Amino acid sequence: MRAKPNAQPNQSLIDGIATLQALASAPEPIGCRELARQLDANPTRVNRLLKTLAYLGIARQTADRKYTAGPGMHVLAAQSLFASGLIRRALPVLEDLRRFGHTVAMGVLWNDSVSYLFHAPPGLEAAKGLGRIGLLPATTSGIGIVLLSQMSDEEVRELYEGVEIPMFPAGVESLLATLAQTREQGYARVHVADDRDHHIVAIAMGDPVHAGIAMSGWIPDAATSELVAALRQAAIEIG
Repeated sequence: MRAKPNAQPNQSLIDGIATLQALASAPEPIGCRELARQLDANPTRVNRLLKTLAYLGIARQTADRKYTAGPGMHVLAAQSLFASGLIRRALPVLEDLRRFGHTVAMGVLWNDSVSYLFHAPPGLEAAKGLGRIGLLPATTSGIGIVLLSQMSDEEVRELYEGVEIPMFPAGVESLLATLAQTREQGYARVHVADDRDHHIVAIAMGDPVHAGIAMSGWIPDAATSELVAALRQAAIEIG
């Protein structure tokens, strides 16, 4: 799913976007040194990048000299959502899926994580489902599994080289087996390993694939095919 560069990537741009993304993911204002530790980067370089983002208005510095999202970051978010039209098209369709009484979600894959654009449990007002959950490990998510299955085995091995894989303590080969099954059946069915004993059913959408949609809750095996059919129809309607 990640495009291979045709030319040498610009490392300064890569570092700047990594800093921007880490700042956007921070649940509260964060200091330069802490952000540098998260990125495993040079604090002096991160400090320079943060100051540049603050100069542009994309970040802002708080009274205690930490950094958080600035107005420019919100403008970028609004512009990107408006330009893609994804949320505008998806909201009424996702709202209709809630008739099944399950949590309904839509998300995108970012490196080894899923960013949820929409996540609404039963009873929650649909508008409150927008952006209510941040980044979660892709391997713990039905949307993550179905989007990872769109990658080649080589890409997955490269993504998880030398790191522990959440929910897959046996390693990458165990993950690859799950992804192979997901490709074969055309959807993901993931068990939520907690007291609720829930399952997630998810499909990928777009051509090329750019997002995933899912329903989660108490989903017996016999109900899976109906939910998959509803998700596929929803994907067509979203476009």
